[in-house]
Amino acid sequence: MKTILVLGAGRSSSSLISYLLDSAASFGWQIIIGDFSLEAARAKVGASPHGKAIVFDIEQEEQANETIALTDVVISLLPPHLHTVVARHCLALGKHLFTASYVSDEMKAFDEEARKKGLLFLNECGLDPGIDHMSAMQIIDRVKDGGGKIISFESFTGGLIAPETDPENPWRYKFTWNPRNVVMAGQGTAKFIEESQVKYIPYQQLFKRIVQITVPGYGAFEGYANRDSLKYIDTYALDGIETMLRGTLRNYGFCAAWDVLVQSGCCDDTYKMERVSTMTHRDFVNAFLKGSKTEAPEDKLMRQFNLAKDSPELLRLAWSGFFTGEPVGLKEGTPAQILEHILNKKWALQPSDKDMIVMIHRFVARIEGREKTIQSSLVVKGDGSVSTAMAKTVGLPMGMAARLLMLNKLKSRGVVIPTGKEFYEPILEELKEFSVEMVEREG
Repeated sequence: MKTILVLGAGRSSSSLISYLLDSAASFGWQIIIGDFSLEAARAKVGASPHGKAIVFDIEQEEQANETIALTDVVISLLPPHLHTVVARHCLALGKHLFTASYVSDEMKAFDEEARKKGLLFLNECGLDPGIDHMSAMQIIDRVKDGGGKIISFESFTGGLIAPETDPENPWRYKFTWNPRNVVMAGQGTAKFIEESQVKYIPYQQLFKRIVQITVPGYGAFEGYANRDSLKYIDTYALDGIETMLRGTLRNYGFCAAWDVLVQSGCCDDTYKMERVSTMTHRDFVNAFLKGSKTEAPEDKLMRQFNLAKDSPELLRLAWSGFFTGEPVGLKEGTPAQILEHILNKKWALQPSDKDMIVMIHRFVARIEGREKTIQSSLVVKGDGSVSTAMAKTVGLPMGMAARLLMLNKLKSRGVVIPTGKEFYEPILEELKEFSVEMVEREG
């Protein structure tokens, strides 16, 4: 019996596991779900006779070896730094490995040995990265096959909330994926190419340097640059491209308010704060502001950032409870950890909440001496706080790729990402069955 092992039964696993269990029913496979929490794993398996829930800890080497040895493919939804631990087991035992995470330098180092052993270590096969690669390469290859050349490529993706969800929320945002990653997003310098010039945006300027993005049918959003767009010039084989920018989408007004938190120092993760156990939300904000303790933090922020009393930035911070006397509720923490904890009180998805994925590619292609614009966008709404758009768009591509491999329809081996036609053609086509479809416009 062919077996797929899924490591992790967390927030982004629901659609993946459901898809795999359906496939297992069709082909007689077994799906093993391993997690620290047996209860979480059992909840994902449900009543399916083709699933098995187990307690799994990758750090328990003997158990990990015994479990992985029984499988054909391992899909790791563990934290990214643990993927290489899983990869070493897979190499030793001759098993394929799939992840949705960016390829690390450590993972790249396994490429030669994986190829020699005939193993596929597929990474970046989720949403962003994942669907963005596949949908971009489909257009890039089509333009090249038609004798054209891509001279500009901009791509933005955001995990947001649906318009009907939490209408009083002025941020128009909640945690739809790992909260820590959201708080730490943008750390470091962003670099990209614009009109053939390499550009850099340091972290302290990142949320000021935004671009307006209009998505047909959904209005205006704002985007900020991701860390390193330049590496995708090679990934997408776009030598000589004049503009290359990948970024993150947020609803209009988010970045200006977030920038206040960045500039204040609330996103710092390099040290632990003092007296956290007795700290209130108001104390947390005050700790970063200049002025007398008798002065309201709102007034200090107005002075420090030149904000009006009724400014959208202050409105968003007030709605989040930053100016209240509510206890933080932690014994210790870095500024970033405390910020995440405070935000999660308002930003956690509730059972009736629906998230929304928005992705857009903007190309300029030169074909027969003329320039043509191509815009391709994707909007996916979740069905609730469990069956989320994020879970669907992260999990389904991995499940589909695993199915293709189990059916011997993938020839690639080594450490790869899904930029080839053998990946994007069948996966993008099957995603349409789940209402995950890019919509193109040309100009």
